[in-house]
Amino acid sequence: MRLVCVTDNCVQRGSHFWGEHGLCFWIETGQGNVLWDTGQTPEVLNHNLAMLKLDDQPVDALGLSHAHYDHTGGLRSVLARYPGVTVFGNASLFERRFGQSGDVVREIGLSGDIREWQTLASFSLSDAPQEMIAGVRTTGRIAPRPFPPGASPHHVIRQGEAFVPDPYADDMSLVLKVRGGIVLLCGCCHAGLRNTLATVRSQTDEPLVAIIGGTHLADATEQEFAALVELLKQESSPRLYLNHCTGERPVYALRAAFGELVSPCPVGTVITFD
Repeated sequence: MRLVCVTDNCVQRGSHFWGEHGLCFWIETGQGNVLWDTGQTPEVLNHNLAMLKLDDQPVDALGLSHAHYDHTGGLRSVLARYPGVTVFGNASLFERRFGQSGDVVREIGLSGDIREWQTLASFSLSDAPQEMIAGVRTTGRIAPRPFPPGASPHHVIRQGEAFVPDPYADDMSLVLKVRGGIVLLCGCCHAGLRNTLATVRSQTDEPLVAIIGGTHLADATEQEFAALVELLKQESSPRLYLNHCTGERPVYALRAAFGELVSPCPVGTVITFD
């Protein structure tokens, strides 16, 4: 199992990668290759794939963590590059989502009708966990959610004539099977990292080897953060490769709690598991 960060807010110092507010990971296994999210723009995605020498490699499945533009902006380009690939997502992936700032509301989810998208690829959308290829599966919908979500006050959906806070029903993560246990690969973790871990624990008791990706902890309260640290200790302190929406303060605080187990994950980062 080999993971490569293709798109992120940050790039490795001195590299020729491009960065943007977005996320994409390449997952390489003995059974095939998976693309997780598509970043914000096709230009950055395609440039970085070429720089990583991955642009000529096949993709056997594509997963979308949720519908926001910074995770789906390169989708049309990916579907043109890999015709026939199956796209895995949550059942509510195509519900309209918006960003609100004062009186200004703009659409930030997948634009276009699902019927149009279905002419471009096969979509496998479900609230239940789905196996994408051997060793790579979705969490399915994160439920229940007793703990705080990774929310933004600017994210809303339309309910009748009103806009209400987005419940992030489409948010999900991936579970990767590796030697010695499992790896949790997140997108933004809008459902909340503790809620996501609880859902994973309802599905398997295998040891948690690592957590990778965006975890939307920047606005977590001190109480929530302390509870998360205790939970990670109960999980035998997995390695943490954090990026995108996690936030600088949480990374430094987690580094203080877990030391070298915590690493940044800019574009170009390669993580391997036996």
